[in-house]
Amino acid sequence: MIEASPQHLFDCVALVYDDLLKRPDFVLERLQDARPSVVPSLFTRAAGFLHDFNLDTAQLLPNPVILLTPWILHGLKFLNPFENYDKTNTASDIYLQLFTHHHELYHHFIPVFTDGSKSTTQTSFACVFINSTLPFQIHPSCSLFTAEIRAILHSLSEISNYPADNYIIYSDSLSVSQALSSLHRHSHPLAFRILDLYDRLVCKGFSILLCWVPSHVGISGNEIADAAAKNASVVLDNSTPLKDFKHYINLALHSRWENHWNSQSMNKLRSIKPVVEPWSTLTNRKADTIITRLRVGHTRYTHRHLLMGEQAPMCTQCNCIM
Repeated sequence: MIEASPQHLFDCVALVYDDLLKRPDFVLERLQDARPSVVPSLFTRAAGFLHDFNLDTAQLLPNPVILLTPWILHGLKFLNPFENYDKTNTASDIYLQLFTHHHELYHHFIPVFTDGSKSTTQTSFACVFINSTLPFQIHPSCSLFTAEIRAILHSLSEISNYPADNYIIYSDSLSVSQALSSLHRHSHPLAFRILDLYDRLVCKGFSILLCWVPSHVGISGNEIADAAAKNASVVLDNSTPLKDFKHYINLALHSRWENHWNSQSMNKLRSIKPVVEPWSTLTNRKADTIITRLRVGHTRYTHRHLLMGEQAPMCTQCNCIM
């Protein structure tokens, strides 16, 4: 028998350890299969949760490390030729006339229309250029705000592939336009990417404007972008901002909790509180306790005999058990 050297033993142990690190799920599965009565590890339960809610393919979008000087305003200037008109009280024809006049003033700018869409099954966006329409799906955990801002970022990425020229990006999301015009350290992570790409394009000779347009008033480019976003089928990537990720998980857990509570047909408390939303609370803890006991029917008058081990009291009026 040839005795193994210490270095050889060390190399073998290192290989086994490296293999365990590469396949931690496999090792945990073997341990849990051997003892099915033991509660699964946190990693196993988390993996099952991520799979159930279609989050196992999601990738967190990292926050960029950008130092913003507080004495300088950071952001993009956006046009709003419709700011003096209330959408609820303005006819679509007036908006079309305003947009026609605006388009004549900026006829030397190449128009690009963007829009985002979110449903119960998918989140998507679309960018409409003069000769092409680019619709994409992103991870369903993304918010509509992320879809709208992602559309603007993708438009700038496409513009960077063309020769330097004048471009104007139209978006029907006023919140995104306002967010891009005033950046701070808590802004959306994609907003900083837009600002960085915008600055690099300007340095190359591009002139790019951002303009808000009202939705569903008959503006052709906006209507095309809206339809394309809703019918997008090509998946771009699965990156999701942390804020959207947390909000999606909270909604998923709340929905599961609501469904579980609705299935409790034999629970008498469900008829008292059919939804899982919290009751409004009072500042006085004692009064809050009294109201809760009255709601569920657990009062000293009706349940004292259970605590004291006595017979249930009889009602003197109707001669029945309380």
